[in-house]
Amino acid sequence: MEIDNIDEIENLDEYFDFDTILQRMLDRVPMQIDKREGSIIYNALAPAAAELAQMYILLKNNIDLVFADTAVEEYLDRLANQVGITRNEATYAIKKGLFYDADNNLMDINIGERFTIEDLVYKAVERIETGTYKMECEAQGTIGNNCVGTLIPVNYIENLAKAELTDILIPGEDQEDDESLRARYYETTSEQGFGGNVVDYQNKTKEIAGVGAVKVTPIWNGPGTVKLTILDSNYEKASNVLIEKVQNEMCPDLSEDGLGIAPIGHIVTVDTVSEVEISIISNVTISETTTMDNVKTQIKELVNNYFLELKKDWENSETIIIRKAQIDTIILNADGVIDVSNTSINNKASNIELQKFEIPILKEVTLI
Repeated sequence: MEIDNIDEIENLDEYFDFDTILQRMLDRVPMQIDKREGSIIYNALAPAAAELAQMYILLKNNIDLVFADTAVEEYLDRLANQVGITRNEATYAIKKGLFYDADNNLMDINIGERFTIEDLVYKAVERIETGTYKMECEAQGTIGNNCVGTLIPVNYIENLAKAELTDILIPGEDQEDDESLRARYYETTSEQGFGGNVVDYQNKTKEIAGVGAVKVTPIWNGPGTVKLTILDSNYEKASNVLIEKVQNEMCPDLSEDGLGIAPIGHIVTVDTVSEVEISIISNVTISETTTMDNVKTQIKELVNNYFLELKKDWENSETIIIRKAQIDTIILNADGVIDVSNTSINNKASNIELQKFEIPILKEVTLI
């Protein structure tokens, strides 16, 4: 099979596969020679055709690795590095630790003391106030975000009667995956951040460990002022510790001298969102194979997942709208639910629209 113009071929994969390559090679052998399978010429050409097919597979794979839409792992890293982007490494979760003596009074411990909870170890890294410390998980990633409860000291601590791990201060993050890095690559190459424009502030803020989303408000309090409203990497309201961290990196002491990431002449204020409690009431009909408690547990999980998707898109939208039709669909999709009616959200039988700097948090689900 002779090909004059390779652009005319509909399927290059078929053109370069073993059978096609071997057939093209056999076609070049004179008809007078035996070319049947098992013949001398067939057995001589088949290994060469197999090696050529493998070469074309490797060539195609190598081509894929140099384009952003198909590059993976270290090759995607190298592409991203060309435009000044590096893959976000895994970080350590920082949570709040509380320490009490025998009289249930808060007491101080030494920085560096280590404690276990479940299969994890947390270390005291900074004192917040009496008996209250920043506790850093020794394991990287999101695994350290969810532990709550009693801490067990690795070494004996005099007068310590009780230790508790409570609120998350800065969420730990897993190493950035390829799809997230690819999305940031496209954002950087399609929307150029420069010298403190909105895109530049978005990119620089989200590069700080613990930040998941940000809205930039220029000239919010006069010329040269910028407000950054952030969510943490779990897309929840940022803690005061995370706000302080971002403030110090972006614009320490609210100085316009360019001491942080913010350009000279910009005064950047870091803030977070307000949480709006959402209560849902609905009439449901369930099957005999389930219970109302099981259905309620499912619905809470599904609604929280719905809220998470809304919060992930918060920075790209003017407001968050909680749609009644979506809540009805969520309830109806719960296992064992036959019918749903008279659903209300915060005592309103309509959509709920939040303000620009508000996010939803589920307070309760009531099923009737």
